[in-house]
Amino acid sequence: MKIPVANPGAAYARLAAPIDAAVLGVLRSGWYILGEACQRFESEFAGFCGAAHCVGVANGTDAVELALRAVGVGAGDRVATVANTAVATVAAIDRIGALPVFCDVEPHTQTMDPAALRLLLASAPDIKAVVPVHLFGEPADLDGILRLAEAAGIPLVEDCAQAHGARVGGHVAGTIGRAGAFSFYPTKNLGALGDGGAVVTGDDAVADRLRLLRQYGWRERYLSEIAGMNSRLDEVQAAVLSVKLRDLPWANDRRRTLAAAYCRGLAGLPLELPPSRPGVTPVFHQFVVRTERRATLARHLAAAGIGTAVLYPVPIHRQPAYAARAGSCALPVTETLAETLLCLPMYPELTDGQADTVCREIRRFFNGHPE
Repeated sequence: MKIPVANPGAAYARLAAPIDAAVLGVLRSGWYILGEACQRFESEFAGFCGAAHCVGVANGTDAVELALRAVGVGAGDRVATVANTAVATVAAIDRIGALPVFCDVEPHTQTMDPAALRLLLASAPDIKAVVPVHLFGEPADLDGILRLAEAAGIPLVEDCAQAHGARVGGHVAGTIGRAGAFSFYPTKNLGALGDGGAVVTGDDAVADRLRLLRQYGWRERYLSEIAGMNSRLDEVQAAVLSVKLRDLPWANDRRRTLAAAYCRGLAGLPLELPPSRPGVTPVFHQFVVRTERRATLARHLAAAGIGTAVLYPVPIHRQPAYAARAGSCALPVTETLAETLLCLPMYPELTDGQADTVCREIRRFFNGHPE
């Protein structure tokens, strides 16, 4: 593709000199696991989010799992979440032995619908936690969701894998619930050069339990206080993330600039564009449009050398691994979104000219009325 839908290599090319220096510094240090680079990044990312604590882990799936375990979710517990997300969200719940209970989403934000959650909590009062997903960089309605979780006396764990730096009012995503789980997969707004993840929290006890859980339950080496696991953010990735964190405010601003250009360039077409909500600052991990003609539009763009993606084509409650446990739950909005969403190219290094080209080709498609 002349214009790929994502391009993590472009960020490395732009930041190659400081990234190379940071990696070389770790290699020369001789300390590669839970050392100074990880401690430094944890402190920096906690500061960026406005959280008291950040605990680095191996990947975003582990981040969700460990956050849930740290707030007290265990085997057999039921956890409310959404089905229009990366399967990692539900895989993390499943690995604990907990059971996902799916909630439908709002059609415009594509995130957890507080009205649907209210009905779900009323019908299933044994739910032990709520995991909303800030999808595509668009924060969920945490005011409504948090009120419901607090009224039910259950913790809220935010899945922030696609929302590094997104804001709701004066709060950064990840700091509104008991804990926020982040992925640093290479295509994320803050992406490593491999796997990585973190959990942020303002709760001292949750942070202490997270640090035990990520390394075998050790407080004292070789002595497990609790049953933990091996999920550590390595020094090389931590050093890379510290470099890229300094760049993240600019990168998120650039994504918002590109999103505004898309909205101008696509105005008036039979497409549903991302919402604009007062008091909410998205970070456009993806720029997502909705159209009933998704397949033909995607083919048209591919023929013009423009990449697109469908996130996510099959909702989790319809996937073979989870369908039996989901039963006959009705998620009409989720299922409609899965059939109509299309992700356009979105990354900070996308040029203004490339964004114009994408808009021009989409306008050609609709104005030419191709079948």
